[in-house]
Amino acid sequence: MPVQMTRRARYFVDVHGHRVDGGMSDAVRGSWQTRGIPAAVVHQMAAFETQWGGLLLPPAPRYDGGPKMFRSGTPEIDAVGEWWFEAGDQRCSMGYSFCVGPRGEFAIEDGRGRAVLHESVAGWVESLALAHSAAFWAPHITTVHGTAVDNLDLSAMEQFPEVAGVSDTWWRGEETVVAAYRGEAQLFGDPALQVGTVYSGITKAAIRLDY
Repeated sequence: MPVQMTRRARYFVDVHGHRVDGGMSDAVRGSWQTRGIPAAVVHQMAAFETQWGGLLLPPAPRYDGGPKMFRSGTPEIDAVGEWWFEAGDQRCSMGYSFCVGPRGEFAIEDGRGRAVLHESVAGWVESLALAHSAAFWAPHITTVHGTAVDNLDLSAMEQFPEVAGVSDTWWRGEETVVAAYRGEAQLFGDPALQVGTVYSGITKAAIRLDY
């Protein structure tokens, strides 16, 4: 079943994305199963390939741009017996990779631990679309780091639910949109790695950032 996304995200994927190929062949599916990967995990990987496989999107503003292209690979079981698989290659040499969890979570991992960024891959894509749209509409963009992210006043703002944020969240107020990126800080246990981006001066007519 196709994943439901906002009009904003669909526009972003259709206009700025490029699909090289997609889908998992029977030969690849059989290869994973002969390696002892549970059928349910292989099925999840195949569903990921059908929805996202081969999709190239513009770089994300953080995490060194995110996966270069969505592609499943290398399933691994964690300490509690749950399976995760790679979501695609990094765009450059980094200290972590991108992965998909047993409930479809989109996360980063460094071989020792993981930090979930969004509850779903679609949430990650929604965040990319928001970053692109917010940068288009906002006349002023500022960035804060470390504990300054925790000090951002979000009390009068509401989250963008479509982002399905876990460590990374997006918020909107009257004329301001805020992105809070805490994934790297959680993965490495270092609050100094938090980053917040504040898009301000957005008109009330554009605050939902729809096209």
